[in-house]
Amino acid sequence: MQHAPGTIEEQLLLKAIKEELFWDALPKRLQATLGSKEDWHRRVVEHCIKKRLQWNTCFARKVCKESEFYEDMMRYLRKNLALFPYHLAEYVCRVMRLSPFRYYCDMLFEVMRNEQPYDSIPNFSAADALRLTGIGRNEFIDIMNKCRSKKIMWKLNKSIAKELLPTQPVDFPIEPWWGVCLVNFTLEEFKKLSEEEMATIDKICKEEANAYVLFDPEVVKGLYLRGLIYFDVPVYADDRFKVSRLEGFVSNREQSYEDPIEELLYAVFVVSSENATVTELATTLQADLSQLQAAASFACRLGWAVKVIDPSSVLQDSNNVPVSPRIALSDEDEASHPSVGSVDGDNVTQGDVSAAENWLRSGQVRVAFVVDANITSYLMMGSVSPGLKSHAVTLYEAGKLGHTSIADLCKDLSTLEGAKFEGELQEFANHAFSLRCVLECLLSGGIGTDTKVENINNKNEILNKTNAEGSNTLVTDITLTDNSEHSVENETESQIDDSVSLGKSQEDHILAKPVPESTGDETRENFETDKTLQNDVKNIPVEGSDVGKGTSKRKKKYRTDILRCESLASLPPATLDRLFHRDYDIVVSMVPLPHSSVLPGPTGPIHFGPPSHSSMTPWMKLVLYSTVGSGPLSVVLMKGQCLRLLPAPLAGCEKALVWSWDGSTVGGLGGKLEGNLVKGTILLHCLNSLLKHSAVLVQPLSKFDLDESGKVVTLDVPLPLRNSDGSVACIGQELGLSAGESEKLNNLLTELANKIELWTVGYIRLLKLFKEDHPSDQKFEWVPLSVEFGVPLFSPKLCNNICKRVVSSELLQADSLTEHHDSMFSLRKRLRDVCAEYQATGPAAKLLYQKEQSKESSSKQLMNYASGRWNPLVDPSSPISGSLSQHQRLKLSNRQHCHTEVLSFDGSILRSYALAPAYEAVTKSYEDGPSGNTSKPDADEVDSREVNLPGVNVLFDGSELHPFDIGACLQARQPVSLITEASAASAAAASAKYGF
Repeated sequence: MQHAPGTIEEQLLLKAIKEELFWDALPKRLQATLGSKEDWHRRVVEHCIKKRLQWNTCFARKVCKESEFYEDMMRYLRKNLALFPYHLAEYVCRVMRLSPFRYYCDMLFEVMRNEQPYDSIPNFSAADALRLTGIGRNEFIDIMNKCRSKKIMWKLNKSIAKELLPTQPVDFPIEPWWGVCLVNFTLEEFKKLSEEEMATIDKICKEEANAYVLFDPEVVKGLYLRGLIYFDVPVYADDRFKVSRLEGFVSNREQSYEDPIEELLYAVFVVSSENATVTELATTLQADLSQLQAAASFACRLGWAVKVIDPSSVLQDSNNVPVSPRIALSDEDEASHPSVGSVDGDNVTQGDVSAAENWLRSGQVRVAFVVDANITSYLMMGSVSPGLKSHAVTLYEAGKLGHTSIADLCKDLSTLEGAKFEGELQEFANHAFSLRCVLECLLSGGIGTDTKVENINNKNEILNKTNAEGSNTLVTDITLTDNSEHSVENETESQIDDSVSLGKSQEDHILAKPVPESTGDETRENFETDKTLQNDVKNIPVEGSDVGKGTSKRKKKYRTDILRCESLASLPPATLDRLFHRDYDIVVSMVPLPHSSVLPGPTGPIHFGPPSHSSMTPWMKLVLYSTVGSGPLSVVLMKGQCLRLLPAPLAGCEKALVWSWDGSTVGGLGGKLEGNLVKGTILLHCLNSLLKHSAVLVQPLSKFDLDESGKVVTLDVPLPLRNSDGSVACIGQELGLSAGESEKLNNLLTELANKIELWTVGYIRLLKLFKEDHPSDQKFEWVPLSVEFGVPLFSPKLCNNICKRVVSSELLQADSLTEHHDSMFSLRKRLRDVCAEYQATGPAAKLLYQKEQSKESSSKQLMNYASGRWNPLVDPSSPISGSLSQHQRLKLSNRQHCHTEVLSFDGSILRSYALAPAYEAVTKSYEDGPSGNTSKPDADEVDSREVNLPGVNVLFDGSELHPFDIGACLQARQPVSLITEASAASAAAASAKYGF
């Protein structure tokens, strides 16, 4: 692997090699380090070999002979079991007469002779050896078993393994555009050539074009088996490629040596696109063009990448006008302009502008669905479908599953419908069903298909009318018990089929009747007819909200790639930004994402997922509660504290929900998305364990808040809450609730939608809590517990409901993108405000901790609280409840609130302190100070992965957030009254002892 130079000497050494300095021109410091001229030459050769440089273009040509250089290189490669240097084949294959087949046979023999495991061979070397020799893991083990069965003979003669290796390469696919090159043969080999072979060799020598398609395959094969030719896979700067499935990939280990070409391969898999040339890929990756060409050539050689021979078939150019990726989102004619998500030319590098200008995608929207590595492990469990394993390997190793593979993936996932699983396999089934549902929703663009289409007699007229009485239905309404697969498969195939354009469908097919639904009893003829009709429907410009208005919108084609977030995180930030700008218009994330995930910036594509890293932490819960003015009783505890007793809201609770701030896990606590439900009897120990590593959010629950089994009752509501016409959806009926429960839920959701705009993909989790002041038939209420951004693949039902909401709201359509942008901008601003207020340098900490320089500061009154600004012995207070009082949440929420107050627990009673107007003025001035700097809010939106921890303990009382003083509960912080009492008792005992 590549390593950055760690010392000054290494940096000087690399600079001297790059400048090709001879020994006499080296700095004295380097000469003293190297010792001699021979050592300097040896270091030069080692560097050039590790970089796989050509002798005639590197510094090594001035310090050693060509033959010695390549011989040393091949010894180095064999020793490290490295990949065959195909980009050096002109010398290695032509002059040295060393074929890749013979190289890998020698490598396998060395591994067997040393009795090393098959896993010791690096990934790419093992895959290439399998392609040429046919020896994979099973064949390797079989040969080793045969060798070991000879016992003493194997120990005495290791060459037995060589006899079991193949003598000729196996057949492998050869693309027509591959080049056929000659080696330097001897006179004896030349005399043995047949007339056909002589003619083929003469043709190769005389003609400039040496493509494989120009020659007789049988003659070429005969020459190759005799080692007289080798194949060249040419890659030019303006070529385009698309990555296919990694068939034949061997998951052994990554190389432990430095190889720039192999290391580029993983990055190429992620950033490759059939719409980008090799030069543009090199610009995106900031990589050397020649090395990138070598990496792309190797990927094509193994069949992992396919060369796009005719770029015009991929670059759909309807008007020969360059179109930016962001402009492609517009549903209107070319005269319309996007209002959000567009990228200014000043903010994009020259390479990105070139990529955007050459990407003519005027009828197409590119979508990226970001998942984590867990989805690959779930797909690997699907042994019932062999195709899923291939998809999983491609997604895990390459980090990307291109849109051309999505149809096959959906088809393989559809084979699991109706199957029943147990244990961990059920988790796999849930993710499989959800993944298929999401992919089909994204491919449809988040819009439904009309069930009836009017007859249009004119073939040249654009079909722009739909049946107003037809109902929009979600294409991907997947149920776990549905055994009929025809309808969904046809929908998927028709969505992904890129070869059928609108014009072609008008010429070839005339719709003269409604599209019937596909059922299991249909005949083969009707099935094919329905498939044709469904393909036609996909190309009809349908917009449900515009029917009858006399306007038509172009139906966009949505292409979806699946990206693995761990692979994205391995790319440099600048490379990732260029990738998002160049290839994608919309990014949709799954939930939960790892905290190490990289999110698109505010100037990147539209992101339906976490708006910032802070939204993936409990900060988002505090924003939700404070904005809505409702939520469970919550206590935020700072990192590093050690409690000797629980404060009043937590003491005496039956159970409590616990979240760590940064996802830290201690003893199984803190890392779960839904939180950990902890018994109240062990809550103190659990909090002290977590507080050593992270800040903690705790939500105490009474026995009335739990169900009969002692668990919390939650309800997941899909987002967005509003429909495309602005009305709030009646989700209660969709979730199967009773009429009364549905009415209460809809009222709550209406209130939520009016107070906080969540125009995105995700869900709100509601918590059922006991409410004492309700009538006897309504003792419980629903309050928001959390909001999650993204698609939850772990729940098929919730995922399907979210897809339905995406369709009803037309969230993925261009008209909704402005509202999404404004909603996420407002949410990010609220997150920043709450983080700024309660972080260590915020106004809440200033109010609670900073001492005010005044005459009162010299007071000798006893103080045992964290604050030096307010004095609990002087300031007026209102007792709320005792430490073991029942219904803490109700007492806190029903009390009389003040504008500015601090809640404090003195060890026995929870009190509320109303601060004096002077304190409010100080806090107000502090809050208003930073708000004047509104000129650069976007600078903060470049969202760092480092999330601010709370710098003050906070309590949410059910309606508002307040600073919370728990100094009396901390270790080594005793209450003032106890210290006074102990001091008086000690003085009295001393007086009695000495008789004073």
